Amino acid sequence: MLLWAAAFLLAVLAGLVLWLYTPDRPRSALEAAYLREPTDLVDIAGVRLHLRDEGPRDAPVIVLLHGIGSSLHTFDAWAKKLASTHRVIRYDLPGAGLSGPDPDRIYSDERSVAQLLAVLDQMDVSRATLAGNSIGGRLAWRFAAAHPDRVERLVLIAPDGFASPGFEYGKAPSVPFVLEAMRFALPKWALRPSIAAAYADPARLGDAVLERYHALLLAPGNRAAMLDRMRQTVLVPPGPFLRGVTVPVLLLWGKKDAMIPVENAQDYLAVLPDARLVVLPGVGHVPQEEAPEASLAPVLDFLDG
Repeated sequence: MLLWAAAFLLAVLAGLVLWLYTPDRPRSALEAAYLREPTDLVDIAGVRLHLRDEGPRDAPVIVLLHGIGSSLHTFDAWAKKLASTHRVIRYDLPGAGLSGPDPDRIYSDERSVAQLLAVLDQMDVSRATLAGNSIGGRLAWRFAAAHPDRVERLVLIAPDGFASPGFEYGKAPSVPFVLEAMRFALPKWALRPSIAAAYADPARLGDAVLERYHALLLAPGNRAAMLDRMRQTVLVPPGPFLRGVTVPVLLLWGKKDAMIPVENAQDYLAVLPDARLVVLPGVGHVPQEEAPEASLAPVLDFLDG
């Protein structure tokens, strides 16, 4: 009887593992679904990047930088509108979307800043406006502090950077076991709550957008790269960097952001020499995706100013 019970338990556990197990998706299938043109895959600074370059080549340049677990597609609606007046460059960060992982598995801010500089150099862009969401926002202001001569303006969309519970300065965060397990098990139903949490109204998260997030997280190497990036995120006090950012800055924040609350905007306003804040009512952490028209309007005003 004991042996039978043990065998039954093992069978149940094996079935559970098989039910949850989520293998990588073939890159060819992902490219067929989410790559616009083969020429959008370019080799820059040792990484094969998925990069889109849209709009008039002689127009002012804006670079759009996505957040963790996301891809350049989060800016689809913005890019379509911006491309009528700007040259719009956006790319999947290494180890995200359709970009390949960093061959050295280095995802520090310093590495990301160097990668962005290499992108601008290869695209022959001397100065650009940088617009970044979440960690993309942190990358934008870190780049502006390191290379002020290459930045025209900054649009920081709920930017990451200041310490918060679980994220201390000078200390790498611990990655919970449940996140470590996603390397092997990531069913779409389990991912939905994490993506929906970035929306003020989860009903606005459509099936196609959820499928895109899920599919691209299953690109070969992306789950390991995201975990590496999380483990290597060592925050430094932003003040010394931000005080050196003298270009105009637009802070764009969803009033119902549950990931980086709008109150954090005051930290940025206290140290940035030339910044303004626009708060979007009824919007969460990804305004460009949840409310593209409403969130882009203040950006267009800012760019025209």
